[in-house]
Amino acid sequence: MAAEPAKEGGFLTAFMGTKGLLTAFIAAFVTVNVYKVCVKNNVTIRMPDEVPPNISQVFKDLIPFTVSVVLLYGLELIVKGSLGVTVAESIGTLLAPLFSAADGYLGITIIFGAFAFFWFIGIHGPSIVEPAIAAITYANAEVNLNLLQQGMHADKILTSGTQMFIVTMGGTGATLVVPFMFMWLCKSKRNRAIGRASVVPTFFGVNEPILFGAPLVLNPIFFIPFIFAPIANVWIFKFFIETLGMNSFTANLPWTTPGPLGIVLGTNFQFLSFALAALLIVVDIVIYYPFLKVYDEQILEEERSGKANDELKEKVAANFNTAKANAILAKAGVESAQNTITEETNVLVLCAGGGTSGLLANALNKAAAEYNVPVKAAAGGYGAHREMLPEFDLVILAPQVASNFEDMKAETDKLGIKLAKTEGAQYIKLTRDGQGALAFVQAQFD
Repeated sequence: MAAEPAKEGGFLTAFMGTKGLLTAFIAAFVTVNVYKVCVKNNVTIRMPDEVPPNISQVFKDLIPFTVSVVLLYGLELIVKGSLGVTVAESIGTLLAPLFSAADGYLGITIIFGAFAFFWFIGIHGPSIVEPAIAAITYANAEVNLNLLQQGMHADKILTSGTQMFIVTMGGTGATLVVPFMFMWLCKSKRNRAIGRASVVPTFFGVNEPILFGAPLVLNPIFFIPFIFAPIANVWIFKFFIETLGMNSFTANLPWTTPGPLGIVLGTNFQFLSFALAALLIVVDIVIYYPFLKVYDEQILEEERSGKANDELKEKVAANFNTAKANAILAKAGVESAQNTITEETNVLVLCAGGGTSGLLANALNKAAAEYNVPVKAAAGGYGAHREMLPEFDLVILAPQVASNFEDMKAETDKLGIKLAKTEGAQYIKLTRDGQGALAFVQAQFD
């Protein structure tokens, strides 16, 4: 019988790879929360101010570090004593039924349907779902490789390759085909231009231009294909693996690898992988086509009437960071900014002392320069604003001084100046979203 390294004072390396990811997540969770509790409650060793900071920090970390080690080691002893295996081994054993269920049709439908659904409603889906499955997706790729090397069928469905090249082929929503469809099948000039601008980025998995430029997200017309195309793709992939005997992904490739190429490379150039890539493209075209035609007719009507659906565009800009997409579309000559400000507009942002207001003023000025919008913003402190007030067309009150709205309104009304107030979460969001801040300014004049 082979000796166990850990029993003889050695170092157990078997779980230093993908097998130990879940254990690493648990250790990280415990450590971070121990530090949070200790720091929040000042459970640290404080040194005199004369002690150099780098030495003082060591003593500050001593208690939370020790508590983390003791807790994790205690957990290891408890599991080892009760189950006879290490924590890492026990996790794999205990969660095996869950991982098996996740590989079923229902499991993959829920997991990958959630990816697209969360994105569609304004939440970054992968950031919510991916942490829950990351460990098993990378581990399964290694399991598939081992099975293949042993001459067995690599049948694990839930892998990182499945996520990147099957489910999100061309980005969340399986949008690889969509820019080509916009470019070749649409009659609307705007849609064709967006398609041309989005083709290259989407081919490499960067689909923000088509998501926010069309837009696809938050657009009721595209709800069904955006959710169903990824699910259909993974169903077909599972059929190829389980029924046709194709081997699943055995390699972890960069997410920027074009979808069809990722399928072929990640599954070792099997003949069926070429057929699968071609089939998925056809299926996604069929799924998106009827909804694309409805949307194209809608945009054509807007172009004829000269009335655009600015409400949808503003909603997208308010829920997503669209700066990257707008920059790509702008370079291609596609009008993407959601603002219609055409006259010189001077904005004064007021807070208690002139500090916080500078964040929003800077965001406005930066976005105005980026999107060529005639807006100039300045920051100031409430109480020191009266002499400069006549120079501005709009005053925005930061949350700290929003309670002074009525008093301020009496001043701005006399001068014919617009006045707006903001709330905490709203203000923070505007400081981080220059285009959204410009849209907020525009809304005050509508």
